[in-house]
Amino acid sequence: MTFREKVAALLEQGLSEKPDIFLIDFNISDGFKITVTLDGDHGVTLQDCIDVSRAIEHNLDREEQDFSLEVASAGVSSPLKIVRQYRKNLGRTLQVKTTSETIEAELVDVNEEFITLAWEAREPKKIGKGKETVQKTQQVPYSDIKEAMVTITFN
Repeated sequence: MTFREKVAALLEQGLSEKPDIFLIDFNISDGFKITVTLDGDHGVTLQDCIDVSRAIEHNLDREEQDFSLEVASAGVSSPLKIVRQYRKNLGRTLQVKTTSETIEAELVDVNEEFITLAWEAREPKKIGKGKETVQKTQQVPYSDIKEAMVTITFN
């Protein structure tokens, strides 16, 4: 079993004890620096990071392979990467960069193939002068999304 496989198995075991926490990213650099990024359906606490870190660190032998370990939560400025993150953020405003445009809108639906965004836009009236507010929705396939981030608003 390679070092990477051993760490991946320990990580999977540590996460199995916390079903509301899920893996966003896992990397081992050439210098054996292990980096784990987590997210959770209800957020990630410091204790969650400590527990996952211990599940890995306490089951590896530094005599066999020296390593460093960093377990962190996905920050508020981190882009959304997996479907579970989109589901967690239903009802929030996202800024979605696609292959052709940037849309800032409310995330109203999520499935395995695409997300649905909704927003209001001012457009010229169909009859007469002036503009009217219209409700718009758009389905965006994951394959078209370059980057999606939650927009932080302060009230």
